[in-house]
Amino acid sequence: MIFLYSFLIAGTFCALAQIIIDNTKLTPGHITALFTVLGSILAFFGIYEKLIELAGGGASTIISNFGYLLYTGALEGFKSKGILGIFTGLLTKGGAAIVGSVIFASIIALFFNPKD
Repeated sequence: MIFLYSFLIAGTFCALAQIIIDNTKLTPGHITALFTVLGSILAFFGIYEKLIELAGGGASTIISNFGYLLYTGALEGFKSKGILGIFTGLLTKGGAAIVGSVIFASIIALFFNPKD
């Protein structure tokens, strides 16, 4: 059942992004930023954590998960170290996601050549 939920959650986010890109003049970069902010807003209201429990990888592999990671990292840092902990928490969780993305993109780039 988790596969169905994963498909539906990730598919809903992708369909929403496609509708936005087809009907507005927003670029993919704008939509990426929009979904990152949407992920942090959903995390603030406690909705995104429930999406991850329900859909697993369907909610934790899309770009809105980065907003969730930033929000939870900042919150954990604030709880443990106060105001300055917000910044260290952002770097702790957000940095791991960025480094992972760079490493996997580099590995993929070794096997595939982009078209000109």
